[in-house]
Amino acid sequence: MTDKTEFLNGNTACAEGAIAAGCRFFAGYPITPSTEVAERMASRLPKIGGTFIQMEDELASMAAIIGGAWAGARTMTATSGPGFSLMMENIGYAAMTETPCVVVNVQRGGPSTGQPTMAAQGDMMQARFGSHGDYSIIALAPSSVQEMFDLTVKAFNLADRFRTPVFLMTDETIGHMREKVILRSDVEITPRHELVEGELPFRPGVDGVPGFGTFGHGLGVHVTGLTHDERGYPATDSADLHEKVVRRMVRKIEDARNEIADVDIVNPDAEIVFISYGAPTRAVQQLLADYPGIYGHLNLRIVWPFPDAKLGEFGAAKAFVVPEMNLGQMAREVRMHTNVPIVTAAKLGGALHTVAELKHAADVAATATAPVTEVVL
Repeated sequence: MTDKTEFLNGNTACAEGAIAAGCRFFAGYPITPSTEVAERMASRLPKIGGTFIQMEDELASMAAIIGGAWAGARTMTATSGPGFSLMMENIGYAAMTETPCVVVNVQRGGPSTGQPTMAAQGDMMQARFGSHGDYSIIALAPSSVQEMFDLTVKAFNLADRFRTPVFLMTDETIGHMREKVILRSDVEITPRHELVEGELPFRPGVDGVPGFGTFGHGLGVHVTGLTHDERGYPATDSADLHEKVVRRMVRKIEDARNEIADVDIVNPDAEIVFISYGAPTRAVQQLLADYPGIYGHLNLRIVWPFPDAKLGEFGAAKAFVVPEMNLGQMAREVRMHTNVPIVTAAKLGGALHTVAELKHAADVAATATAPVTEVVL
């Protein structure tokens, strides 16, 4: 097989990335602006020995991909904000049972039904804290159609590497824009650490990640969302065990944040530095092209766990500017990890930031002294 170059929208490239990564089970429910992911999977999976199921709703979609993962498949679903909300209980179940799977959220304007056909990034904190209890999560944020393909592949590898649900947090702009994309035929696949005879299904390895026992392979595996021991059996009355289990599940991701981090660093000696992810990255890149050598840029391809160490790469920074299609959700996270003033360039309504708006935010940042300053665009 050879690489193919096609002109696709981001949602279609996401589906192709999933197939290249070995995804053979997709369960989902159509919702704007993610439906093209399901449409492509419905067309492609039956031709390559995979399975597509349209579920009755997003609750069932999430449950189905969890079951498919335990049956041995690489599994994925796709949705947008309202459906993402419905998935949250089962996402917590996937976190507690350490089930590898991929959830694509093509974000749109909210709350509620909001703007079904317009772009937003309002689900970023929900991705991190949406389900109940304490857990950690991995979330990627593509800013191009090519990254929709590449980061979908990476999402599956991270899911299997860390035995966790992984989110691809994209947006309507990237999902529906069309660009040239290279459909790579020989992508890197990170295999699961399979459970072997004599291992307990929830006993962690040296990296904190247990082996994964696939149903039907002859090993006894008990799976429950209750607090459980290393055999997988409920043990809800032990405070010490619950703390041990939850802390391990959080540490296996948080302690690996430098390994997981995926960023671009541009002009690290700049005094005014933009931090972006997803669609606003494209506006920042245009600003840097129009004003070369003036501004720095930290482009996040993985937003959770937040790569806080990368902020230190900008040793001369006098202000960080965070353009987002929300009211400053990731800017709150940046604030937690630096004493450098933060300028938030929040924009709602679905339109992307303009270069003029970003230049205005940078001008404000040049004289900012408050911990957080919000720029009115």
